Amino acid sequence: MESLEKYILESTSTVSVLKRLNVKVIGSKKTPLLFCNGFNCSQHIWNYLTPALSRHYQLIFFDQVGTGGSDVSTYDPQHYSSLAGYAQDVVAICQALDLREAVVVGHSVGAMIGLLAAVQAPQHFAKVALLTASPYYLNEPGYYGGFERADLLALLADMDRNYQGWATAFATLMLGPDQPASLGYELAGYFCQADPTIARQFARIGFFTDNRPDLPHLHLPTLLLQCPEDVAVPEEVNDYLLAHLPQAQLVMLNTTGHCPHLSAPLEVVAALREFIG
Repeated sequence: MESLEKYILESTSTVSVLKRLNVKVIGSKKTPLLFCNGFNCSQHIWNYLTPALSRHYQLIFFDQVGTGGSDVSTYDPQHYSSLAGYAQDVVAICQALDLREAVVVGHSVGAMIGLLAAVQAPQHFAKVALLTASPYYLNEPGYYGGFERADLLALLADMDRNYQGWATAFATLMLGPDQPASLGYELAGYFCQADPTIARQFARIGFFTDNRPDLPHLHLPTLLLQCPEDVAVPEEVNDYLLAHLPQAQLVMLNTTGHCPHLSAPLEVVAALREFIG
């Protein structure tokens, strides 16, 4: 308990938050866009969007603890035992930078982290953009998330046995069969750079957390950017999100797979600019 209190106290320090999460800010005096990375990706996953978006917005990037240039020594298993802990980090960044009217842009599990942050501290945000988001990946009676529990447990067992091999196979699965092999190598590289121990815990939290009850509490304009043939987000999930997010609109991108910011960055930029204004 003492270590958790120490962690919370240290997290309130502006310098500590920005350094611990390797926060980078590009530009000023423009609408701020705060990017929440997907599973085990560093902030460099957004590189294909940066040149076009930086001309119009202030861009704020960070690395979740265990990825990129974050301070791994500050990882607290209790704090990061749920996605709420990761969302608290996003809010801490907003407080440290005194953000107002920001747009949070999240990918995959990062989309749910961004959503939770916007629900927790809506005073910092104006809009929410969610790329290939899913509130819950498991199939349940009356809900099709795309995965059976046994399949996800097998996936996690493969991760435990051979993390490096798993990263390559998982990256190929997420991108989809129609994408260039070079993008698969790039995505696998992000996975392999992450701390394996933290990655394993993060995977279990991301795959098994049910964020469906949180959706109705997001009372901000919300953009859903989804792709056909996304193995992680079936069409039924898109329908569920539209039905349960109070102010959501859906844009289907002309690419396949789970990572449109890699496979179709110009489409993502165009959709974001139209949504944000």
